[in-house]
Amino acid sequence: MNSEAPKRNNTARSLVHTGPGTPMGALLRRYWVPTLLSSEIAEPDGPQKRVTIMGEKLIAFRDSEGKVGLIDEFCSHRGASLFFARNEENGLRCSYHGLKFNRHGECVEVPSWPKACATMGLKAYPCIERAGIVWAYMGPSGKQPDPPGVEWCTLPDSHVFVSKRLQECNYLQAMEGGIDTAHVSYVHRYEVDDDPMHLNTKANEYIKADGNVIFEVEDTPFGLSLYGRRNGEPDSYYWRVTQWLFPWYTLIPPFGEHPLGGHAFVPIDDGNCWVWSINFRPDRALTPDERHHMEEGKGIHCEYEPGGSWRPKANKDNDYLIDRQAQKEKRAYSGVFGFASQDASLQESMGPIQDLDREKLLPTDRAIVMVRSRLNQAMQALQRGEEPPAIAADKQAIRSAGVLLPKGDKPQDWAKSHLHNAMDQPVHSL
Repeated sequence: MNSEAPKRNNTARSLVHTGPGTPMGALLRRYWVPTLLSSEIAEPDGPQKRVTIMGEKLIAFRDSEGKVGLIDEFCSHRGASLFFARNEENGLRCSYHGLKFNRHGECVEVPSWPKACATMGLKAYPCIERAGIVWAYMGPSGKQPDPPGVEWCTLPDSHVFVSKRLQECNYLQAMEGGIDTAHVSYVHRYEVDDDPMHLNTKANEYIKADGNVIFEVEDTPFGLSLYGRRNGEPDSYYWRVTQWLFPWYTLIPPFGEHPLGGHAFVPIDDGNCWVWSINFRPDRALTPDERHHMEEGKGIHCEYEPGGSWRPKANKDNDYLIDRQAQKEKRAYSGVFGFASQDASLQESMGPIQDLDREKLLPTDRAIVMVRSRLNQAMQALQRGEEPPAIAADKQAIRSAGVLLPKGDKPQDWAKSHLHNAMDQPVHSL
């Protein structure tokens, strides 16, 4: 067992490196990539935004026609940043020497040497907008998949709320926290009693009463289904059915009548990532109260530092505003408040890239091992010329759930008839 640990850890490390030319970067670029909120570039000819995704420095803007462009940040002439360009008349004009680029990266004007236009183009990525997010396809031409098919991307804007936050560790580290349902009984133990997105549900009772989660993990075409079993009523088990979807999505079971949830974990570079947090209701619009709580940073969302950096207000520089008295009084299990801050405090405490030689995994970590394995297999298969898994939108039509089942029932059988292609099914929660 020990002799295989270095090989296992080297494999996991290779999953963290996502820059241009890396095997993992090549795999992730074959999927639609959440890059920024549509609201960040809401105005045609408005201010452009710097965007770094998988180590690539890019500029996002909305042109005069309202179409989104995502192009290389640096002018092809002298390398000046197009952050300082003028966004005007369907393109960005570099403030240094007046070269102009449209949303396709084509150079349309070189004032000092017009015939040079054809040789001065920039890298550009196709973009679409879904669920208030600008998505980019960063892979090879001719391989662009259909738009993403996760359920929250298919709903009216009134049914969905999306936020993002900066997390100062690699995407895999953050994502592995998202698939670990065992930690809910600990770090989030007291938060479920007070957070308005989790109040008055039977799920809270089961989660707090039984911290010894029994896991069953199912390999699926879209990724993994995770079945976390806790004691329910005397004749039943409470099952939380969560999913990991290729390559970076997780789905969170709802609590009672509150909205469903999910995340996407997208690399900024090898040591930082964007954590996208989504709440949605397939069957109705979000209520004003629900939306207000989300905007305030409740539930899986967060409050931010001032200045528009998307960095959480509770961060490593202030020890996540830890309150030792609240920890002692059992108001916050770790002393940190807020689901997002609780997760980030522990995941970032491992360092930007965790030293995997020091980890000693337990049976409850089976899903983490399987995710690493599935990603590694897909990465190697792509190098052999095989297509990535779950690239088709219909592979992503899956839903999470919380359900009480008689002790003899298999949750996999229940999920097959209630959660796969679940768009027309009722929401299952407790």
